Amino acid sequence: MPKWIDSINSPADLKNVPLEKLPEVAGEYRHYLIECVSKTGGHLGASLGALELNIALHYVLNSPEDKICWDVGHQAYVHKMITGRKDQMLTLRQPHGISGFPSPFESPHDAFIVGHAGTAISQALGLAVARDLKKEKGRIVAVAGDGALTAGLSYEALNNAGHLKKEMLLVLNDNEMSISKNVGGISKYLNKVLTNPLYNRVRAEVEKQLDHFPRLRKFATHSLEGMKHLFVPGILFEELGFRYFGPVDGHDVISLVQTLRKILALKECSLLHVITQKGKGCAYAEKDAERGHGVTPFNIQTGEKIKSAQEIEKAKQEGISYTSAFVKALLRIAKEDPAIVAITAAMSSGTGLTEFQKLFPERFFDVGIAEQHALTFAGALSKGGLKPVCAIYSTFLQRSQDSLIHDVALQRQHAVLCLDRAGLVGADGATHNGVFDMSYLGHIPQVVMASPKDEYEMEQMLRLAKDYPSLFAIRYPRANVPKIYEDLPHQPFEIGEGEILREGQDVTLLALGSMVEVALKAQGLLKRNGIEARVVNMRFAKPLDANLILDSLARTRLLFTLEEHVLTGGFGSKVLEFLERQQVTDFFLQRLALPDQFIEHGSREALLDQFHLSPEKVAQDILELSRLRYPLTLPKT
Repeated sequence: MPKWIDSINSPADLKNVPLEKLPEVAGEYRHYLIECVSKTGGHLGASLGALELNIALHYVLNSPEDKICWDVGHQAYVHKMITGRKDQMLTLRQPHGISGFPSPFESPHDAFIVGHAGTAISQALGLAVARDLKKEKGRIVAVAGDGALTAGLSYEALNNAGHLKKEMLLVLNDNEMSISKNVGGISKYLNKVLTNPLYNRVRAEVEKQLDHFPRLRKFATHSLEGMKHLFVPGILFEELGFRYFGPVDGHDVISLVQTLRKILALKECSLLHVITQKGKGCAYAEKDAERGHGVTPFNIQTGEKIKSAQEIEKAKQEGISYTSAFVKALLRIAKEDPAIVAITAAMSSGTGLTEFQKLFPERFFDVGIAEQHALTFAGALSKGGLKPVCAIYSTFLQRSQDSLIHDVALQRQHAVLCLDRAGLVGADGATHNGVFDMSYLGHIPQVVMASPKDEYEMEQMLRLAKDYPSLFAIRYPRANVPKIYEDLPHQPFEIGEGEILREGQDVTLLALGSMVEVALKAQGLLKRNGIEARVVNMRFAKPLDANLILDSLARTRLLFTLEEHVLTGGFGSKVLEFLERQQVTDFFLQRLALPDQFIEHGSREALLDQFHLSPEKVAQDILELSRLRYPLTLPKT
């Protein structure tokens, strides 16, 4: 039997479907979405929750002339399908496949790249202002949801949009269960009244006439609006300058279409509040919203993760995740020191802090998608005598730059920054790669930047960090701790102290964090080719172990720095600057790092190899550079 979605390759095709058949279309997209994501992995729950909204928007709007600004983009998988990418869904988040987020480089129907939250209202307002200044046409819709209204940027934009009163629609996709009770007869009745063309014509005419009578206008406005505010939660938005409609059932696609048509016909600065269920239509995603948020390939019947043979074999060679190592160490230290408090920005599960929350609920703070507030808040906690530990993904900490400098470092306050997902993250791609943190932290006076190679170093660094008087950043990858470290001895160390793991007289590999494993494996490959490499676990990008660097320079002819970070402003740059300050002129230093570009999605291992940071590529490059710089008599490979 033919399916509706097989013939939908554009928004125009969707409009050919009779309105009463849209629930069938939604059912087909829901089944297909679950099927695809079960194979590729991805953000399942958010897209299932916003599925009917995706359909309704494209049924009413004329994309790409009309613009949809998503916030955040993991709500938009069905949008991708409707706009011609349905047959590419099995390439979702795969190398050379389509992105897990909207991207204008992928389709003209995607207004912006959207991997971080809080941007949609600002972007929609910017498009509306540009449209009006250029005297163009086009409807503009911002879709905010899945926590986006916990971002400070959203409220800055709401304030500005309500003041400018540009023609635009903000759809608040609300999947919070606490207000689901508002979806019912009263709300439906009020919404019919509020979107009725006659009601709105009368309201507009009354407001026009009342402009001549300011005192009467004030009395009439309070009287007419007061009753509505008793029933609907939109007073905040109305006071900011938006016309508020809702809440409505976000899974009633026919009603959504009818409501959207009426609201958009008003041509005002409006807000539609829709109530949805994250993971709608997928039992295990409905039951556990966090589990269904970002998923790896899974069994459709059970929801259980499916692991490839390669992943199973890899797991045998690895220990616990660096995230787990961080949490285990933090819990031990927090039990000893009651001054320690933990902060995260809407990522309690991703950063591993759920266990901390259970054990120390009064010392745990989830501030929402508000990294800037998180750091200013941390600075004040420090001022009050506490020891804040902020667990935030490297890519998200970018938002807090002014707070880091002005509200913590400049104030001589203390905060521990635990940067999860530092380095390449894989399928989430360019929006989530944590490859800039050493650049945006390294210039801050007194900051310490550390990278542990294993569980022992993670705990030692946390112990050093908790009593350090300024910013102390610990960066670690989205990976597991390699088991090759289990046989290495553990020695206490101080801030800025590295260690020699292997001795050699030909070249030195100065490795940081995740690259220590790569350096050790590359050392073995080099040895087979007649090159003896000294391997140094630097531990710290700032301050550097000056003695180790100068000693390595004296003992070997070539220095190589290894880091999972962009070339500019990273660990290698810090070593180069150090040698300049020491006025060392006779040296050869090659920095092995990621290129200064935005790196798209792909597996971490494949990307490291692509950018010559795998053990094999590192050894290959060192062999070639060694021969060029100092020709050696080497056996043939």
